[in-house]
Amino acid sequence: MIDTHCHIDMYNNPLQLANECEQLGIITIGMTNLPSHFELGIKHLITFKRVRLALGMHPLQAESHKKEFPSFIRNISKTSYIGEIGLDFSKEGIATKNIQLDTFNKILYELKGKRKILSIHSRKAEKEVLRLLIENNIKSAIFHWYSGPLTLIDEIVKAGFYFSINTAMIKSKSGQEIIKRIPLNHLLTESDGPFIEHNGMPIRPKNISIIFEYLSNNRSVQIQDIEKKIHENFSQLISSLSG
Repeated sequence: MIDTHCHIDMYNNPLQLANECEQLGIITIGMTNLPSHFELGIKHLITFKRVRLALGMHPLQAESHKKEFPSFIRNISKTSYIGEIGLDFSKEGIATKNIQLDTFNKILYELKGKRKILSIHSRKAEKEVLRLLIENNIKSAIFHWYSGPLTLIDEIVKAGFYFSINTAMIKSKSGQEIIKRIPLNHLLTESDGPFIEHNGMPIRPKNISIIFEYLSNNRSVQIQDIEKKIHENFSQLISSLSG
């Protein structure tokens, strides 16, 4: 199994979760919301083979961006994964729109020509995010928990980007419509734990098997073939890191 977007550091016992993923063989990309969080966590995961930590600058943490940006630059070389980054123009984030745009533009400029995999937050700002990724010649990006227009999915696919889907999406009508629109060869899986619950508890990467079952039933494809395709998609992304 592959979890391309999990906030390991937000669980009550992050190391316990990381060890669980390592022991179960689940490839898990841990998001961070700020570079200072990355600096705290990276030393604990440096020896892990299946668990990796991404360098993030969450759009809803915009008030900290200016102070944290030098740390972002300082840590780019320490990981192949960048996230969670992006834009949020929802009611929750619209007040800091200009700060977000400034930060996101600066981040993408710094990533030009570097082989990194980006996990992108794009709520209510999907078109702007796509435009900036293309303008900055970003090659490897995953739209995390996409909730934008169905028609824009086709443009995102055409640009060569991926989508990571979670258990909350398969339970909502809008999420189901979005998943239906995404070609299987552009799908990846995520938990977005601990922000989603499963059986009254924070979801864990191992619960991603629920998504495999949903896709198998929804697309009339054997579960093992779904698992194989998701793995192939992630391998394709990883190959971009080596050129």
